[in-house]
Amino acid sequence: MIEQKIRKELESAKIEVGEIDLKLNSNTIKGDEIIQLSKKRSQLIEIVTLYDQLVEIETSIEENRELLSDKEFKSLAEEELTTLETNLILIEDKIKFEVRPKDPLDSKDVIIEIRAGAGGDEAALFASDLLRMYLRYCERKKWNVEIINKSEIGLGGVKEVIASISGKNIYSFMKFESGVHRVQRVPATETSGRVHTSTATVVVLPEADDVEIEIHEKDLRVDTYRASGAGGQHVNKTDSAVRLTHIPSGIVVQNQDGKSQHQNRQRAMRVLNAKLFEAQQDKKQEDMSKTRKLLVGGGDRSEKIRTYNFAQSRVSDHRINLTLHKLDYILDGDLDELNNELYKNYIKEESGVS
Repeated sequence: MIEQKIRKELESAKIEVGEIDLKLNSNTIKGDEIIQLSKKRSQLIEIVTLYDQLVEIETSIEENRELLSDKEFKSLAEEELTTLETNLILIEDKIKFEVRPKDPLDSKDVIIEIRAGAGGDEAALFASDLLRMYLRYCERKKWNVEIINKSEIGLGGVKEVIASISGKNIYSFMKFESGVHRVQRVPATETSGRVHTSTATVVVLPEADDVEIEIHEKDLRVDTYRASGAGGQHVNKTDSAVRLTHIPSGIVVQNQDGKSQHQNRQRAMRVLNAKLFEAQQDKKQEDMSKTRKLLVGGGDRSEKIRTYNFAQSRVSDHRINLTLHKLDYILDGDLDELNNELYKNYIKEESGVS
C-alpha cells in the first residue's frame, strides 16, 4: 500500500510535469531555462509514469471487484483480479524504490578501478573477468564506458584497469562494488585440478564536477616518461606517459594509454579529481553510520566483500550473508538482484530497522 504522503507527492509530480510540458511547448522560454526544465522533467517522468500505471491498475481492480456480484462475469473477474493484484504489488514496490531516501552522490558518474590482487596470473585473469562483468552490466543499463588506463598481461588478464562510466544514476548502482572480490576455481593452467583462491580489488569513485574540486597548479608535481608495453607507435619514442602527484594529499595517479601527453594528463586529472572528491566525502561521512562508511566507499578497502565459487556455481556477498547460485548470470553482468538486496540492507541499516 502506498502511503498517503507519498501519493500526494506523486500527484504533485504529475501536475509539475504537466506544467513543464506547457512551458516547453510555448514560445516564451529559451536557452538555459529550456535546459533546466528538460532536466527537471527527465528527473520526474519515470516516477510519474509509474504513478499513472498505479492509478490504471487500481481503477481496473475496482471495476473487477464490482463484477464479482455478477454471476456471469464472476469467474472472469476473479481471474483478472489475481493478475491485477500481483501487478499492483510490483508497481508499488517500484514506486517505493524510486522514492527511497537518495544519497546526494547517487546521480554522479563514476571512475572504477580494478586491480589484480593475490594470486599472480590467476588474479589478473580474475580481474579481467570482473572487468567484463561490469562492461556487460553497463551494456544492460545502456551506460557509456571509457577505458582510461589499462595494464594487461599476455594471458588475457589485466593487472590494472581504470574506466569512466557515465549515464543515469551510475553511483547508486555501483557504490556497493568497492572492496576485495575473491575467486575460488581451478585455473586453466592448473594441471592437477587443484582449486586456487585469488583476489582482485575494486574501487568505485563518484566523479567530481569541476566546480566541486579545485586543484592549484602549485600543488601538482607533473612527471613525464616513456610509455611501456603495447600501445601503438608512440610507445618508447616520446615522453607521452604522465604521472601526477598532488603534494598536499600525497595522491599519485598516472596514465599512459593515450596517444599524447596532453590526453594522458587530461585522463589522469579526471582520476585525481575523483580521488580528491572521495577524500572530501570521506571526511564529511566521519560521523555517519558504520554501514554507510562500509557500503558507500568510505570503509576499509581491504575488506573481502564477495566470493565467486566456480565449483558450486555460487556468489556470496559477505556483508549481507547472501548467496546466489547464479555465478554464470552474475559474471555475465546480471547484477540487479544482488544490487537490490544490498540496497535494501543499506536502507534498513541506515534507518535503524533491525
